[in-house]
Order: sequence, then C-alpha cells, then structure tokens
Amino acid sequence: MPSWKLVSGLCLFFFGSLVAAVGVGYAMVGIPSENTAAKSQNNVYYWSNGDQMVATGTGANRQNITIDQIPKAMQWSVISAENKSFYSDSGVDPMGIARALANMARGGETQGGSTITQQFVKNTYLSQEQTVTRKFKEMFISIKVGTSLSKEQVLQGYLNTSYYGRGAYGIQAAAQTYYGVDAVKLTPSQCAFLAALLKGPTYYDPIGATNIDPAATSKANTARSKGRWAWILEQMHDDKRITDAEYQTAVKKYPEPQGLKATKGMTGQISYLVDTAKKYVLNHSNISQTEFDQGGYQIYTTFQKDKVNALSAAVKKIQKERIDPKKRNLDKYVQFGAASVVPKDGAIVALYGGDGYENGHFTNNADTSGVPVGSTWKPFVLAAAMEYGTYKTDGVGISPLSKYNGDDHLKVRNQDGTYVLNKDNSIFYQNNESKYPWGYISLRKAMEQSINTPFVQLGMDVGNSKVRDVAKASGILDDSFATLNPSFAIGTSTPSAIRMADAYATFAASGKQADPYSVTAVKEGGQPVAGFTKPTVKVAMPENVANNVTNTLENVIQNGTAENAKALGRDAAGKTGTTDSNKSAWFVGYTQQLSTSIAMFRENPKDAQLLSMNGTAGVASIHGGDIPTAVWTEYMEAALKGKSDPGFPDATKIDKVSNEDGAPTPTPTPVITPSETPSETPSETPSQTPSSTPSATESCQFSWQCSDDGGTDGGSSSTPTDTATATESSGTSRGSDNGGIFGGSTG
Repeated sequence: MPSWKLVSGLCLFFFGSLVAAVGVGYAMVGIPSENTAAKSQNNVYYWSNGDQMVATGTGANRQNITIDQIPKAMQWSVISAENKSFYSDSGVDPMGIARALANMARGGETQGGSTITQQFVKNTYLSQEQTVTRKFKEMFISIKVGTSLSKEQVLQGYLNTSYYGRGAYGIQAAAQTYYGVDAVKLTPSQCAFLAALLKGPTYYDPIGATNIDPAATSKANTARSKGRWAWILEQMHDDKRITDAEYQTAVKKYPEPQGLKATKGMTGQISYLVDTAKKYVLNHSNISQTEFDQGGYQIYTTFQKDKVNALSAAVKKIQKERIDPKKRNLDKYVQFGAASVVPKDGAIVALYGGDGYENGHFTNNADTSGVPVGSTWKPFVLAAAMEYGTYKTDGVGISPLSKYNGDDHLKVRNQDGTYVLNKDNSIFYQNNESKYPWGYISLRKAMEQSINTPFVQLGMDVGNSKVRDVAKASGILDDSFATLNPSFAIGTSTPSAIRMADAYATFAASGKQADPYSVTAVKEGGQPVAGFTKPTVKVAMPENVANNVTNTLENVIQNGTAENAKALGRDAAGKTGTTDSNKSAWFVGYTQQLSTSIAMFRENPKDAQLLSMNGTAGVASIHGGDIPTAVWTEYMEAALKGKSDPGFPDATKIDKVSNEDGAPTPTPTPVITPSETPSETPSETPSQTPSSTPSATESCQFSWQCSDDGGTDGGSSSTPTDTATATESSGTSRGSDNGGIFGGSTG
C-alpha cells in the first residue's frame, strides 16, 4: 500500500498541475472585442463561367452602438428572458458547460452558452465549431470577461454582436431592419419582439423561413413569436423592470415588423439566384446559417448569365403583351415561376423567381411548392403503366396504344371492380374539360388532347403508389406529393418549377436522373469547403419507357395541346397543365440539351391563397398551352440559338396492349383527318368547337405507333353536345356531381 505521504503528494501535484493549467489557459486567452466581431465579410457569388455575380452579406448591415443608445427595455428584455442573474453571477454557468461537454462526449448536439457573458463570447467566434477545445477556450474567455469587463460592457457587446435574422447583426441593424428606426427609439413592445428573435430568427421571424426549414412557415413563426413576445413582457413585469402601465400598453398590441427589404445588389433575378444557392449550400455542407451569414465565402454557381437574362426577358415580354393590371382587375397578382435544367447532369442554368425583391416579391417562385401542376403529371402515370403494367397484366408494362374510355363524367373503378365512393358513399365521377364523347381512345391520343378520364382510371389500374414511385425516382420530392386518391393522376401534387424541370429532364435523358443543383464549389479564404460534389446520375426508369414518354410528348407539341411550341422549330417534347378552377397553368418541355418548366398563377398577397385565372388576360381561362407555352418557346429559342438539334433516341414498340374493359376491337385502317382534332384550349368562339368525331390519327415516328388506333379511336360518330368548359379537366369542377372529396387538378 502506498504511504499517506505519497498519496498526499500525488493529490497535491495533480491539483497543483490543474491550477497551473487553468492559470496558463486564463493567461493565454484574450478578451473578445465587439469591434473585431463586427468585421464580418460579404459572401461572393459567381456565375458558371467564373465571373462575379454579386457580393452580399452582413458586412454593411452592422453598426455598433454604446449602451446608452440601447433602450433600458431592450437591455432588460434579454436579461429577463435569458439570464435573470446577469448582474449578480460570475458570467459562467459551470453546470451548463458540464452538460455541453457531456453532450459532446456522447456525440450529441451541443448546447449554447447559458449566460449572456458566454453568449457574447460565442458571438465573437467567426468559427462556430462545436468541439471540446473550443468549449474550454470559451469557458476561460468567459471567466476573464467576467472579471475584466463591466456588466454594461458585456451587455453592450452581446447586443451588438447577436444575430437577429434578415442579415441584421447587432441591435442597431435589427431596429432598422424590422422597424425602420434607430435602436434608441424602440418601444418596450418592439424590444420584446427583437429579444424573442434571439431564440432563433429562423423560427421566430413572422416572415417565415421555409427555404431553410419547411416547418418555419409564416403562420407557425408568427404564433411562436407572439407567444415568446408575450412571455418576455410578462417576465419583465414580474421582475419589475417595467411598470404596470407600461406592461398594459406593451401587451395591448403585437408590434408587427416591417416586411423584407432589398439589400444592395439583390435586385432582379439575382436575389432568387442567391436564395437558391444559399439554400443549396446550407443543405449540402456543415456550414451553419450563422457561419454563412457572417460571410467570407466564395460560392460558385451553375447559373448561366445569358440564359437567366433570356428567361427573364421571355417572361417580361409575354407578360407585357398579355397581362395588363391597369386595364383588367383580373390581371392583378399574376405571377410566374420557371426553371431550366441540364438533362443527365442536373445543373440549374436559369430560373425565374418573380418580380424581384425591389418590387416587394420575396418568395422564390422557382423553388416554392403550393402550386398544383395539373396535367403535366400525366406523363408519370403513363411511365408507370409502361414500366409496371396494371393489375390485369401481372407486372408486364402496357403500350401507350392501350385504349381507355375518354368520355366525360365517368365512374372510376377500384382494382377489385367496385366503384370509388365519396365520403357520403355516393359514386365518384371524374369529369373532363368538356362533355365531348371521345369513346375509347389510346393513351397516346388521350395525352395529346389532355383528357382526364383515361388517366384517372389508368392511375387506379396501375396503382397511384406506383405513379408516385416513378415521379419520386424522376426527382420529385416526398413533401410535394398529394394524397393518393383518384385525382392524384391528374396533378394535385405541388412540386417546384425546379423539380418539374428536373423530372422531365429524366425523360430527355432516356431514364437517367440527376438531382438538381445550383452550386459547384464553396471556398473560404480561397480554400475549398468540403461537401460539394456533383450529383450522381442514376437510372430512374427503363430507357425505352422514357423514350416512349418522349415520343408521346413530341406528339403533344406536333398535334395536341402544346402546338404553340412548334414555333421553336426543333425537335422538342412537352406537356401542358391547367388546374381546377383555373388557379394555375403550366408547360414543361424539353430537348436533349435543356428541360424547362413554366408555371403561371394568381396569388392573393394577403394570405398567399391561389386565385382563379378565369378572365385573366381578357380570355375565358388560361391554359398551359397558351401563355406558359409562349414563355417557354420564347426562352428556349434564345437559350438554344446556334445549338444543334440532335432530336431524341428512337422509341421501340412496347408490345402489351391492355385495353380498359369494354374497349372495341380496332379497325385496321386509320382515317387521316387531323384537321378535325380539337385543341385542348377552349376557344373563345363556338365555331371552333369540333364539328365531327376527332380522328385517331396522330403524328407517328413509326407505323406501329398509329396502326392500333382505329378509325375513330372507338369514339361515337355523334357530334359533341356542348363547347369546352373553362378548365382543361376537373375532378371536382362540377362539385355537385361528385361530392368534391378529391379536390382536383385539371388538364
């Protein structure tokens, strides 16, 4: 056994060494300076060719002020909310540090400093790395700050270095950003609001931050902000930092902050390009939002300046020609969103996000969900049918020449033969745009004319879960999918314009898919930041399935609802889409070089609810084959100018023809009368309504693509009973017919 002298000596040596280590650590660290912390840098964004796009960040949005310029209400609001013992404690919370170290040792998330002093120290670190070394260093600095600086100096430094969101560092920048006043003029109520932001602006700024976290919606953030604002005022009152009268005045009305404001250089489409690139960086690196907003990064993007300008010019040209809010009230609040992606690569070369931050439009329409895509969804239904077949074909894919009933107002069957029912157990009926009696027509013809009933029944026969799987493999995100009811097949889902362009790029690339990306590299101080690799290309669907979809969509442009796109003058494929009540209209089209989506919609600026476009642009209704297709054609002509026209790979025959029950036997010889084929877009004059049964004949690359259609696609020889209604299709446009349980997207 060791002697007590040896044990005592070892203990004394251990504690002496520990004290010495603490002393050395204490002596070696310096006191942080809020002035040094204020020297944040801009982030610099570059075009795909390496030219500088814009330098933006917090460097110009930060200004230190002295404690006497910070209202007492602001000082006490953060003390009451975050560190009630601020004026009496040592500035360090040992238990908090112990918890943080234990968390790091277990590999869990670290906790922030629990005292205002520790948070001030943390704010001065341009690197927010979460390591044991940094935590110990923070502790030593906090101890030194607590003994070297006055409480007023610490509080001043904390309020000058904290991040309040919207690029605002420090209380002065925050006061100007949220209320347009100097900090000294803030009211107690406004102070409590700004103090609430220190909990995390992503979740407490009422404007929302869904580009960072889908849960950070404006509604959810407003509720969180109001709750914490009221709680902070209550704490201040309980701590006797404001009088009863001041408290009653402050809690009477929530201090709504001002809206977002454009910063220098963030105008036109630049703001949306930066928004998209920043989101990509945060989602594909270990860089936190705080670190990123402190600046010093160089972001190299995929955006091509000439194509961005061409896309914006195309939108503006068609908008000027067709939309006139001063002349027509129904032209107000019309918006566009668009994106252009390179097939087999995923690079986003251009996007259109809206009218620009400088015009008060802060939502990136190219990268937002919420706008149903309508019949642009039908190619995924056809692809699923060709890849997986229906419940009747035992997994064997079916041909686009398979026939389904295209008549209006049809009962929809489940796979067991029973009818789909509404909530009240009445039978669900699917409607088309018009009552035209198409009879049994091929899926190829149904795609050409964007008829709903064949695709709704096809979705049920294939299984809408399979349709969802194909769309997901093509690049559509999970959170975009609508409920898997019959209307799922005609576009109730709400993917972004970026994702729709990327998904159609999968067809263009013969089934190969790469996720969309906007950043190729990020550097800090000239050194690459890890984590930025080009998305891998994977096989999303069989090559021939994709090629057959493409061939079918080429026919949509040559003979169908997207005939306006023929003006491009080169091989192209695409699909139009219009949604129920005419609330949105889409066109997504592609060549082998580019896939581009165009979305058009009206949105109430007060509640972000979609509005009908019936009557917009002086026409009964807006369709995907109209304005969206015109924008697409204008852009693609400029973007592909001087480029070759490689066309598309040949599509080979898919043998399995699986007609819906009841389909007639085809006649052997087609009757070629293409002029009788009606357009999807309803005409303004009744004389344009088809006067005879539409022909089954389509533009065919190979004879087998037409040989099975029969003379009239199995349709009746009677003339249509009425003209087209205002929308391309409608699962529920006649709500009394079907109970309206499934919502609805239209052709």
